[in-house]
Amino acid sequence: MQGRDTLRAAVDVGGTGAKLKLAVPAAALFLCFLMVVGLLGGGTAKAYGDSCGDRGQPGADLPGTSEPGTGQNPGGSLRKKQIENAKTIDMVAERGGMSGQATLIGLMTALQESTLLNIDYGDRDSLGLFQQRPSQGWGRRDQILNPEYASAMFFFGAASGSPRGLTDIRGWESMPLWKAAATVQRPAEEYAKLYAGQEDAAREIASQAGIDLQRAAQTGPALPEGGATGAPGPSGEPADPEECYPDNDGTPGKLGEPFHDGAANWPENVKNPRSTADAIEWARNEAPGTGKKWYRLCLAFVSQVYGWSYSGVFFAVDHYGEMPKEMRHDKDRNPPPGALMYWDTGKRAGHVAVYLGNGEIASNDIGRRGYIDVVPATAIEEKWGATYLGWAPPYFPKGG
Repeated sequence: MQGRDTLRAAVDVGGTGAKLKLAVPAAALFLCFLMVVGLLGGGTAKAYGDSCGDRGQPGADLPGTSEPGTGQNPGGSLRKKQIENAKTIDMVAERGGMSGQATLIGLMTALQESTLLNIDYGDRDSLGLFQQRPSQGWGRRDQILNPEYASAMFFFGAASGSPRGLTDIRGWESMPLWKAAATVQRPAEEYAKLYAGQEDAAREIASQAGIDLQRAAQTGPALPEGGATGAPGPSGEPADPEECYPDNDGTPGKLGEPFHDGAANWPENVKNPRSTADAIEWARNEAPGTGKKWYRLCLAFVSQVYGWSYSGVFFAVDHYGEMPKEMRHDKDRNPPPGALMYWDTGKRAGHVAVYLGNGEIASNDIGRRGYIDVVPATAIEEKWGATYLGWAPPYFPKGG
């Protein structure tokens, strides 16, 4: 299309005819990013993707600053940089005649790959907003570190057709948003859906940047209300609930029904650095007000309750879904003290808390934003309108 050729010329998108970009797991790139900025040390390190709340809100601090915030919800100048980069991505898409849907896919991709920051490092030789690799034909280092160039490569690819951009993907307009992003980036299959976790944050940043995600394409369809077919909509509900909340029979627990103590009898393979009694004591000691550091970090919190620095899983509902079937107690309102309790919040991440006994849990954000409070377990349903999924032993097979 004319816009595509004009834009390539404007930003010197040359291409080398190299092979398609090798599969680089998006999660590995993000993990590398966090490791570089020193966030996976011991103590209270925030584990990558240990998030709780809206989709796309991992608990990742940002490099080079003491400003509060997370990678998807930063404060101060870092949010300004994200907005500037978002505007550049949108400008490139619009100049090329692409719709607001394309911009949204670009923002989701950049959030997952680089936290929407133009970083000069990454996995192997990956660089920039989209973590593109010079060795795989995406351009020279200096070109990739130019946000306008990197955005043009993401949308339009190399002139030779290798590597491919979004417009080279047949039918991308009707794909779920995450799938369109993954088709360009080509992560390992098990990581492809991680891009879906960035939609809410991408929409929020687009709103702050004044970007019209409903903009019609000059050569294609406008963004459908709620995104592409099968994509999560603004409500935050997954297109297919079974993808996000496996083994959920869809029958909610009775709202407000009390929880009672069951018998603790963890399987032999449930082993943690802290005992159940010590973990409960640690959680209670965290509650009086040890700092506003747990905002949207429910899975990180429960893993640290049991002595782990990180859980090794991206979202609370995924942690429940990955539990061995015999460990999941769906809808059972008789958890033993020390059990992990899970809720479907209507968002991608869901929620998890530690059951303390006597109907109480230690939970982040439910009493005070960012703090841990001891509250009745029914508060998650009553205050957030969440659906109780069930409980499981404190099992962290991927923890570290």
